[in-house]
Amino acid sequence: MNVRLVLLFLGLVTMGFSQDPKRLSINDKKAPANTEDMRAIESALKGSLATARKATVCLELGQGSGSGVIISADGLILTAAHVTGGVGKEITAILGDGRKVKCESLGLSSDTDCAMAKIIDKGTYPYVEVDRSDLSKLGDWVFSLGHSGGYDKSRGAGVRIGRLVKVADSTVQSDCTLIGGDSGGPLFDMSGRLIGIHSRVGANLQQNMHVPIREFLRHWDDMLQGQFLGEGPFAKKPKKGTGFLGIGSEDGADGKLRVTKIGRESPAETAGIKEGDVILKIDGKDMNNKDDMQKLLKEKAADDKLVIMLLRDGKEMEITVRLAER
Repeated sequence: MNVRLVLLFLGLVTMGFSQDPKRLSINDKKAPANTEDMRAIESALKGSLATARKATVCLELGQGSGSGVIISADGLILTAAHVTGGVGKEITAILGDGRKVKCESLGLSSDTDCAMAKIIDKGTYPYVEVDRSDLSKLGDWVFSLGHSGGYDKSRGAGVRIGRLVKVADSTVQSDCTLIGGDSGGPLFDMSGRLIGIHSRVGANLQQNMHVPIREFLRHWDDMLQGQFLGEGPFAKKPKKGTGFLGIGSEDGADGKLRVTKIGRESPAETAGIKEGDVILKIDGKDMNNKDDMQKLLKEKAADDKLVIMLLRDGKEMEITVRLAER
């Protein structure tokens, strides 16, 4: 065989198995050997940190808060399932500059602690690159971000640097120190690519586990579609029949379902339903009497959304209601 062809073939094979071009050589050392190695780590962090911080958000849900990270310009967020707690929940995201935007939780995997959320407010948002090629290895240098203890504009997202000390199929472990409020926050390689999301957080480093991006990719489409996956410990499936609407109604002589009472500070009152309204449809289903409505509500859980078609003063109108806990 022609020697040049052999060399060309060997070169192509070598390229096919070459390392990540962004990978730091310091990753392959047991420990930094000199000041130059330390400066390489510092330089990499400085080059990645600004973008990563802008995309790291504080997520407020009820009385608690966690963290997340934006991964698309239209506001798709990756976080932990135990932070969102469910599907279709209202969340407030606080951006790095202090702006507050409305979000809604999408799907989750309750077994492995993956979750997605989406910013509802229209806009273009800072975001980070996701490591879809799963390039990180045991021993790699990494850095974590999170809004420890909640949002603090003067401090910003706290940064901690460390190494990957354990790599498993559905979890990775680093020696970055994480505390409450960091849950759902991002773990980056030193090139600023998102490689994981903080899951289990505690004072003991052995408790600080992250969900690798490969686990998100396994469930990506299902979570985008708002599916609740698994039976695991990180989130509980909503129970049917726990949704509370907060209206009284009666079957009219004209065969119409009429609202007779609105509960104070109930979901119905918040959504703008009024006494005297006629309920025509809920989620596209005809409501001919109280039994129809009660049967439908038995299938709904707290935080579920209902689209209600009303008749008011001779005009049809559509109202969206989010159910409360019964």
